[in-house]
This record gives sequence, C-alpha cells and structure tokens, in this order.
Amino acid sequence: MLVRYRYRIDPTSAQRQALARAFGCARVVYNDALAERHCAYQAGELISDTEVQRRVITQAKRTPERAWLTEVASVALVQACQDARCAYRNWFDSLKGRRKGRRVGHPRFRTKHGRQSIRLTRNGFAFHGTRLYVAKVGQVRVRWSRELPSVPSSVTVIREPDGRYYASFVVDREPSPLPAVSRTAGIDLGLIAFATIATGDGTVETLANPRHLRAAERRLAIAQRQLSRKQKGSKNRTKARLRVAVAHRRVRDRRADHHHKLALRLIRENQAIAVEDLAVAGLARTRLAKSVHDAGWTMFVRLLEAKAAQHGRQVVKVGRWTPTSQTCSACGYRDGPKPLSIRAWACLACGTVHDRDVNAARNILVAAGLAETLTACGGHVRPGATLAVASEAGTHRGAV
Repeated sequence: MLVRYRYRIDPTSAQRQALARAFGCARVVYNDALAERHCAYQAGELISDTEVQRRVITQAKRTPERAWLTEVASVALVQACQDARCAYRNWFDSLKGRRKGRRVGHPRFRTKHGRQSIRLTRNGFAFHGTRLYVAKVGQVRVRWSRELPSVPSSVTVIREPDGRYYASFVVDREPSPLPAVSRTAGIDLGLIAFATIATGDGTVETLANPRHLRAAERRLAIAQRQLSRKQKGSKNRTKARLRVAVAHRRVRDRRADHHHKLALRLIRENQAIAVEDLAVAGLARTRLAKSVHDAGWTMFVRLLEAKAAQHGRQVVKVGRWTPTSQTCSACGYRDGPKPLSIRAWACLACGTVHDRDVNAARNILVAAGLAETLTACGGHVRPGATLAVASEAGTHRGAV
C-alpha cells in the first residue's frame, strides 16, 4: 500500500532562495495551465494535455516574460502542469457525476501566500548518504526520525506558513498484521465526549473531548491582535504573521497527535470497529461549526481506516440515518427523535435508563453486525441485525 512519510528538512539560506524560485515557478506554471485550459474551454477548442504542457512550459521558456522558468528543475514544472490537469478533470468528473463524494468546484489559481510546495519524481531527487539531493537546489539536510520502508517514487518539498520545511515521500509499505483478537467496538463520536466506546463484551469507555482549538483561542486572539496592529509590508508584520502560523500549527499538531494515538490504540485492542457515517459537511454549516471542525471527526475516521488496512483490522461504517439515538439498545423499542439537550432517557417499553451516547455506541455496534448480546438489561440481538432506517425526512441524530 502507498503511504506518505514526512520529515523536517533544514535548507541553508541559499537553498531556501532556490526553493522559493522553484515554488514560484511551479505556481506560475500551474496558473498558466489553468488559464490555458479555461480559454480553450471558452473557445470550444479541444486541447490535449501534451499541447497544454508545450504551451505553458516549452514555449513559455522561449519568451522574455517566462525566461526565468529555466532556472528551476523542469520536473517540478511538469508535475505542476499535471496537477492542473488533475484538478480540471476532477471538476469535469464531478459535474458529470463520475466522481464520488462532494461536488468539486472550478479549480482556483494558486497564490504566493500560505503553503507552498513542489513535487518531484525519481529523476528530480536522489539520496546522497543521509542528505536529500533536490535538482537545482542541492543537498538538503533531513531530520531522519525513522527509516523509509522502501525506495520512494516521488517527494513533495513543502514550506508551511510558519516557515518550516518538510519532505514528504511516497513509499510502498507492506502490511503488518496484528495478532487476531476477539474484541469488537462501536464508537459514537460527539462534542461533549469525543468518543463513547461500547465493546462486544459489555464494557463502556468515554473519552473527553480535548477541544484543542478552544484551549488555544486566547493565545490565538492575542497573536491575531498583534498582527492586525503591525504596518503592512513591515518586518514586524512578518514576524507577527509567523507567530500566528506557529500558534495554529501547534493546535493542528496536538489534534493530529491525539487522533493518531487513539486510533492506533483502538486498532490494537479490537478486531473490528464500527463508526457512524456522520454528515460532517452538513454539521459544519450549523451553529456548531467551530466545535465540529475542532473535533476533527473525518480525520480520525480516516486514520482508523488507514491503520486498520495496515494492521489487518476491519472498520465498518453505519449509515447516518440509522436511528441509533432513538432505539433502546436493551429491547429494541424505537422511542422517536429527541432534542440534543436530552442526554439521558428511559425506555417507555422496558424502563431501562440510557445515557444517550452509550446507547448510541451500543446500537452502532449492533447495526454493524459486530455484536450479538447487548448487556444493558439482557436484550438479545443476532449478529448482522440492523436497526430500522429513520423514515422521517431530515431526521438525524446530531453527534453531540
């Protein structure tokens, strides 16, 4: 399976200038390719990928306006042109319904602000001992935190807004299956508790929501105020902008660290894990948008799936319309939708008092077919049984 290994790199001052030229040239080629395709589309002209590359790279190098494209490695320019082709095709596939997931909008032009990157294939980089050789940049020092599992097929050199540089390698890694275990788990993701975990043996675990962004809001507000007071174009404004970027990077790293460690622990302890297929994009358009983005549910589920594929485990997604909060996990009686303010309720049929999140986690486990016996009050459900799909249009259990 193809994975990415990312490392910090420490380019010298001259190498940073060379990388800045490469970032700028790749950005210009990407924007020129988008503009060329857009003009051809407006004119009704069918233009091939080869012709686009010839116009924005080969011919452009011969003009006085783009003569500086010869100063950087051509492989970076070719890959930027390929990125523009991929973005345009994703847009067309999305319009025609050939692309799964959310609809993709028209490709946007890249800017010189924010994250910058170039991608190089095998003829654009090499390893000289412990150093990474980048074409027309030189040998860059790499902080090797771990060994590469195989020879990389490509590398992406990245400059983050906080000023750090990274090298991200695409490598082929063999799966490393873990010993089989009999435990299964159902996970209900939320905002009050980040995850409520109900296992097949009846145990329940509730994990608090760390709220990384909320915890850093005061520090971020101070940094943003200091940035807004600096004169545009001054060196002090550049320093203040870096402080804001560093504060955001710390929040991002803490969230990623939490998700990686939790996902790996769950994969090691359980043979199969059931999660709910939440409509994160829809929830992110509500008044809970900041909290939803802060929780990072999509990132966590993606890490679960990646680690499950690596270690021979299984992740099962339960449909978002499954009434996990409306159904009693003890007797199966469906009690109807409940407002988010109700965190505990008693079943009208059997009288069992349920915690909202624990009951949902147990129902997710059963709906995925990973549990046979529910231990709340002795209820019995066959493996593979699924809960009824909510019939009310627009009814959905908010994951809070």
